Amino acid sequence: MNVASNEAQQFLDANPDVEAIELLITDPGGVPRGKLIAREELLSLYNEGRCVAGSILGLDVTGADVEETGLVWSVGDADRICRPVPGTLVRANWMSRPGAQVLMSMYEADGRPCTADPRHALARSVQRLQQIGLRPVVAAEIEFYLVARDAQGKLVPAPGLLSQRSPQRLDSYGLGKLQDMAPLFDDIYAGARAQRLPLRTLMSEYAPSQYEITLLHRDDALRAIDDAILFKRLIRATALKHGLTACFMAKPFAEQAGSGMHMHVSVQDESGNNAFAADDPAGTPLLRHAIGGLQKTMAESMLIFAPNANSYRRFRHQSYAPMAPTWGINNRSVSLRVPAGAASSRHVEHRVSGADANPYLVAATVLAGVHAGIAAKIDPGPPITGNGYERSITASLPRDWLGAIEAAESSMFLREALGEEFLRAFVAIKTQEWDKYNALVPPTDHDWYLDSV
Repeated sequence: MNVASNEAQQFLDANPDVEAIELLITDPGGVPRGKLIAREELLSLYNEGRCVAGSILGLDVTGADVEETGLVWSVGDADRICRPVPGTLVRANWMSRPGAQVLMSMYEADGRPCTADPRHALARSVQRLQQIGLRPVVAAEIEFYLVARDAQGKLVPAPGLLSQRSPQRLDSYGLGKLQDMAPLFDDIYAGARAQRLPLRTLMSEYAPSQYEITLLHRDDALRAIDDAILFKRLIRATALKHGLTACFMAKPFAEQAGSGMHMHVSVQDESGNNAFAADDPAGTPLLRHAIGGLQKTMAESMLIFAPNANSYRRFRHQSYAPMAPTWGINNRSVSLRVPAGAASSRHVEHRVSGADANPYLVAATVLAGVHAGIAAKIDPGPPITGNGYERSITASLPRDWLGAIEAAESSMFLREALGEEFLRAFVAIKTQEWDKYNALVPPTDHDWYLDSV
C-alpha cells in the first residue's frame, strides 16, 4: 500500500460511520466544483485518481462553458485526472449523513499538472522563491457577512441567533454581536477542530453582521491556502445549517463596508529565519524590495484581486479598501501594510483583494510580485504616513472591471506568474461574465454570484 492510499485506509478505519466523501476542485473563479463518491470508492480514488471533465475549470461563475478557454469542445470535453491533495481528507460535520471531504487537484493524462488548475499556479510561485533560497510563510485573513432574506426577499444583515434582533449599528469589535451568534460560531470552531484548521481570532467587523476569522500562518504556502479554501467551505455550510448565508461578496451592501481578503506574507531563509525580521519597523531591505515588487505589479494584477463587477464597489475613499499601490508602517490606509509587532514577526499585509477573489490565485500573484521585487531589488520609495487617502498619488489602480480585464490581458507579469495558457483562459472567462453582466436589465450583482464566491 502506497503512502497516499495508506492515508485513505487510516481515515476509513478511524471513521467507520462515514458514508460519502465530497470531492472539491476550486475553479479559476474560486467556485468549488466536484462530486460525491461512496465510501467504497475512496481507496481507488487515492490509488488511481478520478477522471473528471477538464471543462469544469473552464466555466464562468454561472456554471456555463467558456469555449475560448480551450477546455471544452475544441478538445472534445476531454477528461483529466484529479488526485487528492495530501492531508485534506477530513470529516464534514454539516452533511445530513456521516460524510467527509477532500480537496482535489487536476493533472493531464501524462501526469503533468493541468495548467488551468489555480492550485498549480500557486505551486509554481512557491517554487520560484525556493529557487532563490526563500520559503514563503503565508496566512489568509477573510472578512464575510452573515445574511438572510426579509419578507420581501431582500438580502439583509442576519439577525442574531439568540436575540432574533436585526443589527442596526456598526459596533466594530463588539462582543455582544459574537455572543448573539454563539451557536453558529461554536459549530464553526468545532468543525475547524475536526478538519485541523488553525482558526484563531474571531471579531465583529465594521458593519452589521460582518465578521472576520483569522487563520494561523504556515510555512507551507500551499497548505495555508488549502486552509483558506476549506475555511470558506466550512463557514458557508455551517451558516446554512443555521438558516443563514455566509456571503463573501466584496460589497453586498452599498452603504456598508466591503469585505476584504488580506494576505500576510513573509519569507524564511535557508536556516528557517524570517528574512524580513529587523528591529527597524520597516523591516529589512529584502522586505522593502518585496514591497516594491508588489507595488509595481499591483495595477496589472487587479483582475486577480478584484475579479467581479461587484468587486469594484468596495474601493471607496476612507473605506479600509486601498485605492493606490501605496505602502506604510502600522497604517491601514495603504495597500501594503507592515504591521506593528515584534521584530521576529515582521511581514507585509497585502490589503487589496476582496473576499470574492480566488485565494490560490491571490497568493500565487502576491508571491510572484514578492519574487519580482526581490530579484530586481525594486525600491518602493518612502512609506506613507498619516491618512493615505488624503495623499496625492500618481500611480492608481483600475477603477472598474473592464479596465482590469484589459490590464490583465496585456500583462507580461501575469503571463509569467500564472502561465500564458492560464491567463488566456482566465481572461476569456471574465470577458464572458462581463458580457453577461452587461446584458442584465438593469445590471445587478446581488444574486449574480452570491452562491458561488
